[in-house]
Amino acid sequence: MKTILIVEDTELNIDLLTQLLEDDYSLIVAKDGGQGVSMALEKKPDLILMDISLPVLDGYEATRKIREALPAIPIIGLSAHAMEGHKQKAEDAGCDDYLTKPVNDMYLFEMLTKYLG
Repeated sequence: MKTILIVEDTELNIDLLTQLLEDDYSLIVAKDGGQGVSMALEKKPDLILMDISLPVLDGYEATRKIREALPAIPIIGLSAHAMEGHKQKAEDAGCDDYLTKPVNDMYLFEMLTKYLG
């Protein structure tokens, strides 16, 4: 079973993602960017769902740090910000893709299929 690291500080969003994904994937959760980086390096998940607005380290900085050590892991940025510049900023930081919240289940599963097969 593939492992997904969810880096998200809002319980509601963690619950929603868990309900969507727990049947098909092994899930680990980090509640801030610093913890996200530590868990990514320790657990080496198959994919990371990275919230952009996080305490300690924001998603951009956490993504950059993970990218330095683990360049091959797909990272999907998640943000409530739908403006074009945010997607570009996430990609510049090293995100492979970007989804706006509330997350559209169909787009999420398409991306997971794209990156995890």
